[in-house]
Amino acid sequence: MIYTLTFNPALDYVMRFDKIVPGSVCRSVYEEITAGGKGINVSVVLRELGLSSTALGFTAGFTGEHIERLLLEKGIKCDFIRLDSGFSRINVKLKSDSETDLNARGPEIPDEKIKLLFEKLSRLESGDMLVLAGSVPDTLPPDIYEKILAMLSGKGVRFTVDATGSLLMNVLKYKPFLIKPNNFELGELFGVRADTDGEIEKYARRLKALGAVNVLVSMAEKGAMLIDANDKCHRISAAKGKAVNSVGAGDSMVAGFLAATESGKDYGCALRLGSAAGSATAFSEGLASAKEIKSILESKYGLEN
Repeated sequence: MIYTLTFNPALDYVMRFDKIVPGSVCRSVYEEITAGGKGINVSVVLRELGLSSTALGFTAGFTGEHIERLLLEKGIKCDFIRLDSGFSRINVKLKSDSETDLNARGPEIPDEKIKLLFEKLSRLESGDMLVLAGSVPDTLPPDIYEKILAMLSGKGVRFTVDATGSLLMNVLKYKPFLIKPNNFELGELFGVRADTDGEIEKYARRLKALGAVNVLVSMAEKGAMLIDANDKCHRISAAKGKAVNSVGAGDSMVAGFLAATESGKDYGCALRLGSAAGSATAFSEGLASAKEIKSILESKYGLEN
C-alpha cells in the first residue's frame, strides 16, 4: 500500500483572471475548489493512474471535513487525524499573467495528536511506501521527517521524500527509494548553481552516494534527469505545451514515477510516465487527468505495454 502524508492540508481556492489590477475590483473568469497539499496531490494523480493510496495527516474544522469529502469522492482512502480546534487552511491561488499564492498558516497540532500519527505510522508493513512531501509547519518539530524514518527504518517500509534543505539531507542515511529535488534546490543543497547537465548529474550522484536510491531532478521546461538505483543516468526532454499552472507539477511527477515502479515497470518507463504526468499538470488548470497524461505519453514518449 502507498501512504501519502500531508501535515497541513488545505482547500485550494483557484481563481483565474484576465487581468489583476491591485486596488480595483477584479472578477474571475474561472474558479475551482480542490483538496490541496503535496501528499494529497500525489494521491490524486496516483488515483488517476489507477493506483490506490491512503492519505494521512491532520484535518480540522469544516474545511477539514470538506477536504476529506473531496478525496473520498475521488476514491481516495483517508485516515486523517482530526484536531479538536481550529480549521484546515484555505489557500487562494490567483492566476493571470503571473501566479500569486496566498497560503494560510494552518491549525496548531498538539503533542498528543503527533503521538497518534506515530502510532498510525508504526503499523506500516514491509513493502509499503510512505510519501513525505513538502515543508513542515512551524507547529511541528523541525526534525519530524527524520524521526519518522528512524522509527520505520528496518521494517522494510520504502520512503519517497520530496523536500528541501536539511529536511532532505537529514533523511538520506535512511536510504529513501526516491527523492525529487528540482535543479535549483539541488544546487542550494551544495551551495552551488546546478544549471548544466554535467553539474546536475554530478550533484545528483552526490545525493545518491549519501543514501538515496533514485534521484529524480526536475528542470521545468528543460525536462528531467534520473540517476536510478543501478547508477544509470537517464535524461529526458520536456513535452511541448503552454504552461498555465505550476501547482502540483512536481507532485504529479512523483506520482507518475511511483505508479510505474509500483506496477513493475523499468526506470526508463518510470521517468517517462513521471515526466508526462508533471507536464500534463503544468498544461492544465488543475492536477492532471488520466486522459491528459495518456495524450502526452502518446504524442511525446510513446506508450509502454
